[in-house]
Amino acid sequence: MPLPNRVTPFGELIADPARGLVYGNRGCLHDATGRIVRPYAVRRWIACRLEFRGWRRSPLLQPGRFTELFFLDEATAWAAGHRPCALCRHEDYVRFTTAWRELHPSQRGADAIDTQLHAERWDTAARRQRHHRARARDLPAGAMVARGDTPFVVAGDHLRRWTPAGYAEREPVGEAAVDVLTPPSLVEVLRRGWDGAVPLLHPSAGAT
Repeated sequence: MPLPNRVTPFGELIADPARGLVYGNRGCLHDATGRIVRPYAVRRWIACRLEFRGWRRSPLLQPGRFTELFFLDEATAWAAGHRPCALCRHEDYVRFTTAWRELHPSQRGADAIDTQLHAERWDTAARRQRHHRARARDLPAGAMVARGDTPFVVAGDHLRRWTPAGYAEREPVGEAAVDVLTPPSLVEVLRRGWDGAVPLLHPSAGAT
């Protein structure tokens, strides 16, 4: 039976047998039985390599340990509000912080980044993901949007519908404004160009 540790672009945790290409965590979200009891435990939401230094993550969802999370790709992780890990993706983290300083010159260090990101990704009063509005055609590739309850990734001049197993049918970008799931600062990092150690987009994004 699949564990409830696959993350959607809405930041929600679901159980699905499909395998993701990116790993991460946001603290211990489960109880002793493995049931998810909170959306996050810390403000440091990170996206990691699936493999690093031969470390083994087994068994998963151990009591009192952080909840191992899995994402389809980095576009999904960024939509959910996660940023590159400073340990297993050090070069990516350095590139990321360089871009971040261009956007937020007064902010230095992971704590400042995570505080800003948390304000952009999470509506504390409503206890849900925070969205902003923009035209999809004005967004960079890899940004995630929603039409109603359905998430899509921006892939050039079209949108691809997100599923846990990969991207499905394509739709025209259109002129109307949509809900943007990817936090504004991460959209701007994408706009500067991003090619990290983990896949930004699942291979299915380029399928015809």
